Amino acid sequence: MKFMLHMLAIFCCLCSCTLGKNISVRPNVVNVGALFTFNSAIGRAAKVAIAAAVKEINNDSGILPGTELVVQMQDSNCSGFIGIVQALQFMERDTVAIIGPQSSVVAHVISHVANELQVPLMSFAATDPTLSSLQYPFFVRTTHSDQFQMAAIAQVVEYYGWTLVTAIFIDDDYGRNGISSLGDELAKRRMKILYKAAIKPGAKKSEIASVLVKAAMMESRVFILHANADSGLAVLSLAHNLGMTSSGYVWIATDWLSSFLDSAFRLDIGLLSTMQGVLTLRQHTQNTRRKNMLASEWSALAKGDNGGSRFLLNSYGLYAYDTVWMIAHALDAFFSSGGNISFSIDPKLREVAGGALHLEAMSVFDGGALLLESIRKANFMGATGPVKFDSDGNLIQPAYDIVNIVGSGLRTIGYWSNYSGLSIVSPETLYKKQSNWTSENQKLHSAIWPGETVTRPRGWVFPNNGNDLRIGVPNRASYRQFVSADPETGVVTGFCIDVFVAATNLLQYPVPYKFLPFGNGSVNPSYRELINQILTNEFDAVVGDISIVTNRTKVVDFTQPYAGSGLVILTAVKRQSSSGWAFLQPFTTRMWCLTGLFFLIIGTVIWLLEHRINDEFRGPPVKQVITVFWFSFSTLFFAHREDTRSTLGRFVIIIWLFVVMIVQSSYTASLTSILTVQHLSSPIKGIDSLIASEEPIGYQVGSFAKNYLVYELGVSLSRLKALGSPDEYRNALELDPRKGGVAAIVDELPYVELFLSQNDKFAIVGSEFTKSGWGFAFPRDSPLAVDLSTAILTLSENGDLQRIHDKWLLSGTSPSQADELESDRLQVRSFSALFLICGAACLLALAIHTCVLYRQYSLHVASERAALAADAGAVVSRSSRRSSLRAFLSFADRRETEFPRSSKDAAAIGAGGSHSGGSFTSSNSASTSMSSR
Repeated sequence: MKFMLHMLAIFCCLCSCTLGKNISVRPNVVNVGALFTFNSAIGRAAKVAIAAAVKEINNDSGILPGTELVVQMQDSNCSGFIGIVQALQFMERDTVAIIGPQSSVVAHVISHVANELQVPLMSFAATDPTLSSLQYPFFVRTTHSDQFQMAAIAQVVEYYGWTLVTAIFIDDDYGRNGISSLGDELAKRRMKILYKAAIKPGAKKSEIASVLVKAAMMESRVFILHANADSGLAVLSLAHNLGMTSSGYVWIATDWLSSFLDSAFRLDIGLLSTMQGVLTLRQHTQNTRRKNMLASEWSALAKGDNGGSRFLLNSYGLYAYDTVWMIAHALDAFFSSGGNISFSIDPKLREVAGGALHLEAMSVFDGGALLLESIRKANFMGATGPVKFDSDGNLIQPAYDIVNIVGSGLRTIGYWSNYSGLSIVSPETLYKKQSNWTSENQKLHSAIWPGETVTRPRGWVFPNNGNDLRIGVPNRASYRQFVSADPETGVVTGFCIDVFVAATNLLQYPVPYKFLPFGNGSVNPSYRELINQILTNEFDAVVGDISIVTNRTKVVDFTQPYAGSGLVILTAVKRQSSSGWAFLQPFTTRMWCLTGLFFLIIGTVIWLLEHRINDEFRGPPVKQVITVFWFSFSTLFFAHREDTRSTLGRFVIIIWLFVVMIVQSSYTASLTSILTVQHLSSPIKGIDSLIASEEPIGYQVGSFAKNYLVYELGVSLSRLKALGSPDEYRNALELDPRKGGVAAIVDELPYVELFLSQNDKFAIVGSEFTKSGWGFAFPRDSPLAVDLSTAILTLSENGDLQRIHDKWLLSGTSPSQADELESDRLQVRSFSALFLICGAACLLALAIHTCVLYRQYSLHVASERAALAADAGAVVSRSSRRSSLRAFLSFADRRETEFPRSSKDAAAIGAGGSHSGGSFTSSNSASTSMSSR
């Protein structure tokens, strides 16, 4: 039985050897390929860094114990074809991973092979954003994607306030995809690439110069240069010769420039003179122990590798160094987890076997998926900082230094990271704090720009393409004071034109332009079609009486409004003559009723306060009623003859006379206006009454008022009538709506005001029911719109805008608006405070009078009871008491002199102020009647 088991094991081993080539779990040697260009700034540093990392790993017993890591480096010599061939050769040598390629173009091709043969492809320099782990799962980027670099550039552009850029790039996968990512990042911030200047790989200087000349003719002066070192330096040199690195220009180069300059042992002054003021980015690496050790040994390492040629370490060299360590850590984890290095024939290659290519020699790495998983789980402190991948397969903590080339060196003006954006503090410091993307925290040190200036360049000019700015203007048939074109000379004039010319004169740069009339001059043009001319690139801008409305702001940008243009209602009005009852018009019905009521209230209150102490307010009931009416209404003319003796009465009458004075003055003023001023009336009071009337409504041809009435207010299209001139306005308003006229015209306020200055039979009713303005229209994100807005505000502040308005539009006086159409009658609310004060005074006086009166009554009852008790010699019985209410009213109706009292009582009563100093006399009468008073 044991013999059979041994034979079965031997048979399985033989079968395994037959099916594939096997190496032990911990082999003595592990082969890794490396593919890049030796004679390049990136390749020179990478070659030395890879060799140094391999040496350190093989000398470190703590990693890959008993296994030697061998990295076979191949020079692709800047050739994509050679790089592809060399990568295929690696696949024939049982290579478990490939470091590289350096080129994104080669990486796209080789990634397909790596996917098929399951060999991890680890590139420290291929930054094309489209090399994603989704399409190429075996492609591992061990540096940062250009997606982050383009986000950093976009934020720099936003920080300096530029909105348009020109992209100059190599026309390959690396260049095109990088600029595409830049466009996406700019779009997020409402910026855009105005022009893409592509340079073919290996282009001659004449071809590059031709591309630069075209770019110089464009509007943008912000150039983003995304290329390799050879073509990029040629672009900067030619741009310098063409004067494109002078004052006013902005150049931002991607990290190819910083890598080249960082590698140079001694910077050439002539070369630096072509890039003064240029900004470039550099991949940010932390000051780690391994980085410092490698930098300290770099001089000796580089000298021994290149036979005395001098070059320095750059960021890509550090990422190449970390890539080797990443492979070592991954292989160590791979072997520890039981991984076995074995290769097998790809059945797909058997089908295409034959010929001289020997494709069948390439084999599939059976442990490739496991090794790839170990690579993705890498987590260690490398020379660049923490080495770890996120869920998308990108290295964590992408960050860049922002470098300014000044004089004979490089100056770091700030940093960018996807954690907190722009800052002047290193990213590793910010990682310890909470992320903060507020605009106050986005900071950079001042930069020195081309032309040796610290003033931020404007970033754009008018295109230098030999063409003036094409400005469309509406060739109006009516209201030509605003804008019009002479039919013979073509000269454009008007209020709007003068405002535009004055605004452009305030700009700090010349604006070459020409006016192009739109319309035939016999009918007002469609303003919607005029705006669309900007979208079709027929016009570069539109100047005129262009209303800023919502649907237009969605497609174009407007300047600051230079005139208000809300919609108003124009209608015919009738002159209103005064009637025989005109004296009743100043007050409303409620006001008349309230005023009369208060006259009666005041008369009654004064009677109550004066009745017991003033003989003028006593007598028969009829006389007292007449006295109340006479006294109250005579105060209207301040002709009351009755004297008020009580303090409370005088207090009330003073307040009431003040109220009467205010009411009388207001009545007199209003009645005077009614009788002496001509008044206008109209059945239309505002937009609500106009819509409810179901009468025809006029609007100006070409105006947005039509769409507003139909789509916003729900007015039937059949009710609308187009009118094209002031004469048509006048005729339509004078004609009865049932005979082809209109009840009112809805139009913009400037047109209506100009119409009213020449027609006094019409007026505006109601108020503006929309709020908008006139502005100049430009394409979206046009910087000229921003500068002209500032200029318009300046015109408004210094008074020039008003002077231009008076020059064209101040030709007469227009009738007042709704307040002249119908005299405003005096309302109760206008005097509510006065009546409230007067009413409160009356209540207060009555309250005090009642308290004093009750006090007197109490003393009187007490004294009366005492007198009866003394006379009868016994306590007054309950049956002899009078009804308290009847007795109190009877007491209140008597004159004060009819009751005796002591000096103490007189003092108490006198303090209440209910009489004017008279003394009580003795009275033997215990009861009175109305006839005796």
